[in-house]
Amino acid sequence: MESTTLTVRLTPELKERLGELAERTRRTRSFLAGEAIAGYVEHELEIIAGIERGVEDMKAGRVVPHDEAMARLRQTIRKARNPG
Repeated sequence: MESTTLTVRLTPELKERLGELAERTRRTRSFLAGEAIAGYVEHELEIIAGIERGVEDMKAGRVVPHDEAMARLRQTIRKARNPG
């Protein structure tokens, strides 16, 4: 896999903790930082995609009034508390 370099500023404390994690997991700081950034980026992109889907649903009129949504949630909670 091809890679490139990125410079990131960290507090001295975070850099030290990253070094401790690297040592204890027998990984490099670069590997751990790359994994952390990749996870963060994927998570944030999923959130943005969900927001965009919601906006498109709203524009298309695929919405549920607040009172109806709350009633459905309360019913779901009641069923979960009393499954019988």
